[in-house]
Amino acid sequence: MSILIYIILMAAVTYFIRMLPFTLIRREIKSRFIKSFLYYIPYSVLAAMTFPAIFYSTESILSAVIGTAVALVLAYKKKPLIIVAILAALTALVIELIFKMV
Repeated sequence: MSILIYIILMAAVTYFIRMLPFTLIRREIKSRFIKSFLYYIPYSVLAAMTFPAIFYSTESILSAVIGTAVALVLAYKKKPLIIVAILAALTALVIELIFKMV
């Protein structure tokens, strides 16, 4: 019974959070600051959720750091996403294998 209450409460909170902007903001947002702030929120939330998971997804934090560094360099050089993901994962895997052999 208490799980059902939790689910209903979570659904209500989620609905309220999504419904609130539609009811409070009825006109177009003209402020450049607020527009840019709202534009970058998804990226910052994604980064905040992803980066801790990256650093604790391997046995060694060093392999995660090196894999992340490879990904950042490749992304900075504007390589395709699939290349960045594959090479970063392979780098972390190779570093992990080297550490297990030593």
